[in-house]
Amino acid sequence: MSGLIFNLFIFVLASFVGFELISKVPPTLHTPLMSGANAISGITIIGAVVVAGQVDSEFAQIIGFLAIVFATINVVGGFMVTDRMLEMFKKKN
Repeated sequence: MSGLIFNLFIFVLASFVGFELISKVPPTLHTPLMSGANAISGITIIGAVVVAGQVDSEFAQIIGFLAIVFATINVVGGFMVTDRMLEMFKKKN
Protein backbone atom coordinates (compact mmCIF):
# COMPACT_ATOMS: atom_id res chain seq x y z
CA MET A 1 0.00 0.00 0.00
CA SER A 2 2.88 2.38 0.72
CA GLY A 3 4.14 1.84 -2.84
CA LEU A 4 0.81 3.04 -4.20
CA ILE A 5 0.91 6.15 -2.03
CA PHE A 6 4.51 6.86 -3.12
CA ASN A 7 3.59 6.46 -6.80
CA LEU A 8 0.56 8.71 -6.35
CA PHE A 9 2.79 11.31 -4.68
CA ILE A 10 5.22 11.18 -7.63
CA PHE A 11 2.33 11.53 -10.09
CA VAL A 12 0.90 14.59 -8.32
CA LEU A 13 4.34 16.17 -7.99
CA ALA A 14 5.08 15.57 -11.68
CA SER A 15 1.70 17.09 -12.60
CA PHE A 16 2.46 20.30 -10.70
CA VAL A 17 6.00 20.56 -12.06
CA GLY A 18 4.79 19.91 -15.62
CA PHE A 19 2.08 22.54 -15.32
CA GLU A 20 4.56 25.12 -14.04
CA LEU A 21 7.06 24.35 -16.80
CA ILE A 22 4.51 24.49 -19.60
CA SER A 23 2.92 27.70 -18.30
CA LYS A 24 6.32 29.44 -18.62
CA VAL A 25 6.74 28.55 -22.31
CA PRO A 26 6.16 31.49 -24.68
CA PRO A 27 3.41 31.01 -27.30
CA THR A 28 5.92 31.00 -30.18
CA LEU A 29 7.58 27.89 -28.77
CA HIS A 30 4.43 26.05 -27.76
CA THR A 31 3.83 24.20 -31.04
CA PRO A 32 7.43 22.96 -31.47
CA LEU A 33 7.37 21.86 -27.83
CA MET A 34 4.13 20.01 -28.47
CA SER A 35 5.69 18.25 -31.46
CA GLY A 36 8.53 17.07 -29.25
CA ALA A 37 6.05 15.88 -26.65
CA ASN A 38 4.42 13.70 -29.32
CA ALA A 39 7.62 11.67 -29.55
CA ILE A 40 7.60 11.21 -25.79
CA SER A 41 3.96 10.09 -25.93
CA GLY A 42 4.94 7.54 -28.56
CA ILE A 43 7.42 6.10 -26.07
CA THR A 44 4.65 6.14 -23.46
CA ILE A 45 2.48 4.04 -25.76
CA ILE A 46 5.22 1.44 -26.15
CA GLY A 47 5.84 1.33 -22.39
CA ALA A 48 2.12 1.03 -21.62
CA VAL A 49 1.72 -1.83 -24.10
CA VAL A 50 4.66 -3.69 -22.53
CA VAL A 51 3.43 -3.16 -18.97
CA ALA A 52 -0.21 -3.97 -19.75
CA GLY A 53 0.86 -7.19 -21.43
CA GLN A 54 3.10 -8.42 -18.60
CA VAL A 55 1.00 -7.88 -15.48
CA ASP A 56 -1.37 -10.40 -13.96
CA SER A 57 -3.60 -7.93 -12.15
CA GLU A 58 -6.79 -6.98 -13.97
CA PHE A 59 -6.68 -3.50 -12.41
CA ALA A 60 -3.15 -2.95 -13.76
CA GLN A 61 -4.26 -4.08 -17.22
CA ILE A 62 -7.13 -1.57 -17.15
CA ILE A 63 -4.77 1.24 -16.09
CA GLY A 64 -2.34 0.19 -18.83
CA PHE A 65 -5.12 0.21 -21.41
CA LEU A 66 -6.21 3.69 -20.30
CA ALA A 67 -2.59 4.86 -20.58
CA ILE A 68 -2.50 3.53 -24.14
CA VAL A 69 -5.77 5.28 -25.03
CA PHE A 70 -4.79 8.65 -23.55
CA ALA A 71 -1.29 8.60 -25.03
CA THR A 72 -2.75 7.74 -28.44
CA ILE A 73 -5.21 10.63 -28.20
CA ASN A 74 -2.31 12.92 -27.27
CA VAL A 75 -0.17 11.77 -30.20
CA VAL A 76 -2.96 12.05 -32.79
CA GLY A 77 -4.13 15.44 -31.50
CA GLY A 78 -0.58 16.75 -31.39
CA PHE A 79 0.13 15.71 -34.94
CA MET A 80 -3.13 17.30 -36.09
CA VAL A 81 -2.17 20.61 -34.46
CA THR A 82 1.36 20.41 -35.89
CA ASP A 83 -0.02 19.70 -39.37
CA ARG A 84 -2.38 22.65 -39.06
CA MET A 85 0.51 24.88 -38.01
CA LEU A 86 2.64 23.76 -40.95
CA GLU A 87 -0.26 24.52 -43.33
CA MET A 88 0.01 28.17 -42.28
CA PHE A 89 3.54 28.37 -43.70
CA LYS A 90 2.73 26.95 -47.15
CA LYS A 91 2.51 29.35 -50.06
CA LYS A 92 -0.97 29.91 -51.40
CA ASN A 93 -1.62 29.50 -55.13
